[in-house]
Amino acid sequence: MPIDYEKIMKIDIPAVEQTLTTRDTMLYALGVGLGADPMDENQLQFVYEKNLKALPTMAIILGFPGPWHVTLNTGVTRTHVVHGEQGFVIHKPLPVAGTITGKTKLTAVLDKGADKGALLVTENEVRDKASGELICTLTSTTFCRKDGGFGGSSSTPGPQKPPQEIPTRAPDHICDLPTLPQAALIYRLSGDYNPLHAEPAFAAKAGFKQPILHGRATFSVVGHALLKTLCHYDPAKFKSMEGRFSSPVYPGETIRTEMWLNGNEVTFRAAVPARGVTVLNNGRAEIF
Repeated sequence: MPIDYEKIMKIDIPAVEQTLTTRDTMLYALGVGLGADPMDENQLQFVYEKNLKALPTMAIILGFPGPWHVTLNTGVTRTHVVHGEQGFVIHKPLPVAGTITGKTKLTAVLDKGADKGALLVTENEVRDKASGELICTLTSTTFCRKDGGFGGSSSTPGPQKPPQEIPTRAPDHICDLPTLPQAALIYRLSGDYNPLHAEPAFAAKAGFKQPILHGRATFSVVGHALLKTLCHYDPAKFKSMEGRFSSPVYPGETIRTEMWLNGNEVTFRAAVPARGVTVLNNGRAEIF
């Protein structure tokens, strides 16, 4: 069943209530590589309960509605769904424990053409359940590789805003961070159980040589590079981040993040040098 534009735009994605524990906060950080050096107390503050802090990129797993495009019968081909874009803005410090709510809405469905796929664009407001205060706003684009050509919003194909331009000069900073071979199996315990990241047969059906790392995990490793290099591991200095996924990462690969500074704005991109591929592009972050 192909995507029905009128039907999918009327979908009400159920709100999510999530009780976050300190264990969840530590597990998320371990899943994206924090704690690799047991003597690094900068990283320890994100993976140890004493004076625990939340990584800024943990915002992207809060109030996560899961694979709603599958469970709500949207016509999307699950085996060929990948993460296209991700972003967040932090409005108040992320909790390390507590109950939050997330309400996701579909803001656009963009038909790129029968042979080019479709984009589902969402926005998620995450709030403290008790006070109703807005904690963070999340934006995400899902790339449905086999589901273009349905019509709908074909008059406005592609992303809704122009990409962040990467400077032509040499980067101001470069940071290399390795990922673990079992990184996807750890990261999935933070709530994204797509078999694409665990089952070799499922990954092969989707056209990959092996299970790939979650896009959100790649995004978080790059966020770690920004936090380490530009914030000296102080999450209070990290306001926002957004970027486009351009190629998958295989667990165990090293991700290189290049950064260009312009006041409080950072432009970045990330690559896997061993394969010569850019994996996260047109990135922008705000650091204070």
